[in-house]
Amino acid sequence: MVDDVAQARIAENEAAFRRINEAIEQGHWPGAEDEPTAYRCECAQLGCNRMIALTPREYEQIRANPRRFFVLPGHEVPEAEQTIEARTGYLVVEKLDQAGAVAEATDPRS
Repeated sequence: MVDDVAQARIAENEAAFRRINEAIEQGHWPGAEDEPTAYRCECAQLGCNRMIALTPREYEQIRANPRRFFVLPGHEVPEAEQTIEARTGYLVVEKLDQAGAVAEATDPRS
């Protein structure tokens, strides 16, 4: 079982990667919503620098919920998040409990 402090740390690590991906998202040309782009894996592993190919449209679908992130298979943390969907090459996860509260509080779009 992961305590609230650990869940908060996990969510804060993932929020840092989300901020990077928000910057990537801002750099898209209008009309390029269906062209694959490399985004950072939004997992809790601070040393992770793996990339995931998503279209801006896919990215926006995931970001519509501030508790949702995308991670590579095997990078999920079941104690702090639930896998919502397995897509080609990545998973969509949703933060639970304290991790979810931190994800919402650190959402740069809020």
